[in-house]
Amino acid sequence: MNTDNKVALVVGANGVIGRNLIDHLVELGDWDVIGLSRRGGTDAGRIRHIAVDLLNAEDCRERLRGLDRVTHVFYAAYQDRPTWAELVPPNLAMLVNVVEAVEAASPVLRHVSLMQGYKVYGAHLGPFKTPAREDDPHHMPPEFNVDQQNFLEERQKGKAWTWSALRPSVVCGFALGNPMNLAMVIAVYAAISKELGLPLRFPGKPGAYRTLLEMTDATLLAKATVWAATSEACANQAFNINNGDLFRWEEMWPEIARFFDLEVAPPLHMSLAEVMADKEPLWDAMVERHGLAKHSYQEVSSWAFGDAVFSWDYDFIADGSKARRFGFHEFADTRQMFLDIFAGFRHRRIIP
Repeated sequence: MNTDNKVALVVGANGVIGRNLIDHLVELGDWDVIGLSRRGGTDAGRIRHIAVDLLNAEDCRERLRGLDRVTHVFYAAYQDRPTWAELVPPNLAMLVNVVEAVEAASPVLRHVSLMQGYKVYGAHLGPFKTPAREDDPHHMPPEFNVDQQNFLEERQKGKAWTWSALRPSVVCGFALGNPMNLAMVIAVYAAISKELGLPLRFPGKPGAYRTLLEMTDATLLAKATVWAATSEACANQAFNINNGDLFRWEEMWPEIARFFDLEVAPPLHMSLAEVMADKEPLWDAMVERHGLAKHSYQEVSSWAFGDAVFSWDYDFIADGSKARRFGFHEFADTRQMFLDIFAGFRHRRIIP
């Protein structure tokens, strides 16, 4: 273990948030990292992985029993469900199981970091008050993000550890097999459009092409997460974390098309989940023809999430000034973020 005794338990290690957080912790050089996920992972250097069923309290207790030096829990796990209400039981249970197991195992726990999002503000339900602020009142439950925070607030009373909650917008970065990966949605949609000789059409609602929104770069989020978890002033606080710039798809879409050497056609509202459902044979042929990495169509598909994001025909923004007031001044250029991620996909041979 390192001399500074900082040991991070990253829950949801294979997702876009967890993966980038682990990369950042390793780059910092003074953390030992343990990744938790259903699939596990490959140990390397300061990183080791544990495969665990977070929904199984006994499995959590058994597999985390020996983690007696964990100082920081970074919770970024998520279980999808068909309906809004159904999200609550599994997502609350996973957090409870992890915190209870780590508290029992590690007497040196200092901090629990919770990953939330604009769902706290009801952003997924329809037009919400913008820019959203951390002290805005909650919406009518059920809402698992709120229940998770309430659990931490109650659990932390009288304890030596503290908590923080990070609220990013749509998080963009590299990850495979993730149900919420917008950059992958756009990249694969553009690659297939090009393969079929089609221009790049925005597939969302007409109004969504012109509304204001913002993104959160996964690397920026990782930096903010560690900052909040290690700054005393941030104890028991929530922070909106976004890139710091706003955009409209009508301006961003031509920039994306230019990267893929595609023309832009007028928007046409369509369900990606439906129109891309039959494209697996085409994708498999593209993998062979272009010598791409052998990733299945399912691994690179997040169509339902793309449909959700492209349906937001209302402003989707939150006030990020609280984090700046508390001392976090990093930012990211959203246009460059997209281009860098797409270039990374090409470098990894994910797309042609």
